Amino acid sequence: MTTAEPTTAVSPYQHYVYAYPHKTAYRPLPERPPLRELWAAEPKDALSLYLHIPFCEVRCGFCNLFTRIGAPDGLTGAYLDALERQATAVREALGETDRTRFATAAFGGGTPTFLTAGELERLCDIAEHRMGADLRAVPLSVEASPATATADRLAVLAERGATRISLGVQSFVETEARAAVRPQRRADVETALARIRDARVPVLNIDLIYGIDGQSEQSWLRSLDAALAWRPEELYLYPLYVRPLTGLDRRAPAGHDPAWDEQRLTLYRTGRDHLLAHGYRQQSMRMFRRADAPPQGPDDHACQTDGMIGLGCGARSYTAALHYSFDYAVGMHEIRGIIDDYVSSGPADFARAQVGFRMDPREARRRHLLQSLLQAEGLRLDDYRARFGGAPADDFGPELGRLADRGWLTDAGPTTLRLTPEGLAHSDAVGPALFSPAVRTAMAAYERK
Repeated sequence: MTTAEPTTAVSPYQHYVYAYPHKTAYRPLPERPPLRELWAAEPKDALSLYLHIPFCEVRCGFCNLFTRIGAPDGLTGAYLDALERQATAVREALGETDRTRFATAAFGGGTPTFLTAGELERLCDIAEHRMGADLRAVPLSVEASPATATADRLAVLAERGATRISLGVQSFVETEARAAVRPQRRADVETALARIRDARVPVLNIDLIYGIDGQSEQSWLRSLDAALAWRPEELYLYPLYVRPLTGLDRRAPAGHDPAWDEQRLTLYRTGRDHLLAHGYRQQSMRMFRRADAPPQGPDDHACQTDGMIGLGCGARSYTAALHYSFDYAVGMHEIRGIIDDYVSSGPADFARAQVGFRMDPREARRRHLLQSLLQAEGLRLDDYRARFGGAPADDFGPELGRLADRGWLTDAGPTTLRLTPEGLAHSDAVGPALFSPAVRTAMAAYERK
């Protein structure tokens, strides 16, 4: 059991902030700016590459990611055809081939391992031969599910340079998996984990979820111990959310439930303390890394910085002045339509940005502050000063003051601004508290589909 810690009336679970601004703040770009112009003045010597595969064998009840269940005959091949057309157009727009370098790569989704082994080979070829990313020379992270982590697929990924496999387990307790609308047998999960270890990919990450209906501290610890038995280099602990238009939302639409907030906080602290006691270091509210885990690069597998190239209909790209993507949806019918539009797109469509959010200097400062504070190590003041001039307190004094008043922010000396342990526990309230009024307004006006 963990010791009790103080709570506040503010819900700790408002919004998971893994990118700022959220896609619901994006809007169609009437001028559809050419990518060549957007990237002309951008540094290209350390780009990140992200390839999005929008297919899953089943959609979990909590999932609001851009993905569809299954694929009719020929759709995955047609999708890869479109991905190759997009890659060719984007690489041409980047120009200066001899000066363009990729520092990290990731395949996400959806479930990239929904693709067959042969299709994964082609996906790697697109990244290497069309985009020019040397997958064996940079960190390459790939998301997988237990059902699709087959030996032939993993062999392809290992041979092509994958350094990290992230397996979405969510719970080792079968009744909890069913409650989260993720039907799976523990034996199948264990088999998938054994295959990943046999493939000798350097980093195994296991995703787990807390706050599932019927979950207790005891069952949560059983899941944690089942994961720890595999000595994963990383573990992500996610609080369960019930998002609009998801399977769990159709069962029981979400509202603010203080008792559920308290349960999730209790399970978070239990999981945090358990992993710290087993030799893991906390990197953020969600991420824990084994102390002896091999590094994954200067920014690990982070892909939310400027200089991000996203390929695929659910991917985002980031320049200093514009974040852009394709249309966004959660509902199955709308997602299928967006995928169909993507598959039918030609080089001219892929050479321009379609949907996005323009970043002004103040939003850029806010984004840097927000993303740095949500990491356990906090914000280095000299980094902020070198990039923007001045100090965070000069730009965001009132917001930072309110966080400090709640006991969520501490001054870690003259070099660092950092969340307290309680602030880190409330990361999903800290992030939204730092959203700009313009982003809040855009997100509130977004029409869900």
